[in-house]
Amino acid sequence: MPIKRLSLTDFKSTIVRGAREKALRLALEKDDVMNKWAETNRAKKIKARETRKNMTDFDRFKLMVAKRKRAGQVRLALKKIKK
Repeated sequence: MPIKRLSLTDFKSTIVRGAREKALRLALEKDDVMNKWAETNRAKKIKARETRKNMTDFDRFKLMVAKRKRAGQVRLALKKIKK
């Protein structure tokens, strides 16, 4: 992986140099790094992007209808506040 694509985080796991995949996986599990990562905003955005990418046509339609419904409710609430 190119270094330009990497970004540093505050999450840290102690492993020895040249550790194999199994040792790295155990260290990440022990320090609970993956769960901490899943709670970050960046991880949530990546997950949302993946979810949107894997949507079917019907899922996109349901999303459009839900957005319209929400926008209508917001519009009504703002109308009540203005009066």
